[in-house]
Amino acid sequence: MKELIIAFGLFLFIEGILYALFPSKMKNMLKKLDLIKEGQLRVGGLIFALIGFIIIYYSKS
Repeated sequence: MKELIIAFGLFLFIEGILYALFPSKMKNMLKKLDLIKEGQLRVGGLIFALIGFIIIYYSKS
């Protein structure tokens, strides 16, 4: 459980740093998100989730 809290904290830290350092670029990126189809977002999300799972699995074994 401790690792999950650390991972969530790291996620928030990285996300916050990106918005703090590049606010205008992040706004532009979020505007472009409307142009991407939902299916493409879903596939991309699944790919990133799978990559994350593989990284966690191999780092724990």
